[in-house]
Amino acid sequence: MEKKKSTPNKKTAPKKKVTKMTADKWISNFMEYVLEEEEIPKSVYKFAKNNNSSEEEFYQYFGSLEAIQKEIWNQFYVKSIHLMQASPEVDSFSSKDKMLTFFFTFFEMLTANRSYVLFMLNRNESTLKNLEQLKGLRKNVKDFAKGLIADDNSEKNIKILQKNKTVFSEGAWLQTMFLLKFWMDDNSPQFEKTDVAIEKSVNTIFDVFDNTPLEGILDFGKFLFKEKMA
Repeated sequence: MEKKKSTPNKKTAPKKKVTKMTADKWISNFMEYVLEEEEIPKSVYKFAKNNNSSEEEFYQYFGSLEAIQKEIWNQFYVKSIHLMQASPEVDSFSSKDKMLTFFFTFFEMLTANRSYVLFMLNRNESTLKNLEQLKGLRKNVKDFAKGLIADDNSEKNIKILQKNKTVFSEGAWLQTMFLLKFWMDDNSPQFEKTDVAIEKSVNTIFDVFDNTPLEGILDFGKFLFKEKMA
């Protein structure tokens, strides 16, 4: 019988490994990309390819690159709340002390990610465009403030003494925006001036709602004037 000629085995090219991604991994890689490239990815396709992954897998967690930017701010908030709640004594705090604790924790979180935050909030010439990524954070902060006031109101039987949740929550968001701008411009060691601004602003907003605003507002006003003129 005639022997069949053996043909050499053809080597098949190894398939490109597709990395299994999670929402946290996408977020971490997005922040790393922004810091290293000093720009946001041009497209979901290129960002996914850069991570040895696929658009399909990205869309399992986020609908767009804008969505991941918003989720990063949501995570700053969520992780701050989790850190707060890890301390059992927080439950016994007054609403004012809970607000203070939240802001101190939140700005520690931002400080740990300061390079990313500064880049993203200064990326466009239009301030409004830069602030679009904060929409989810705004809702979270307002809901947090409403919860604090709801707790306070539940202890007051007389309706006239109860605080307006809507007004207070909007004030808390405006306070957040003020503190964010203050922190971005703060050049003091360990951002000590931001800590002072947090304490004075929280004291003031609660003083306003407790109908004893004058001393707190004057103290806060003097602090702002001093910082502006320094």
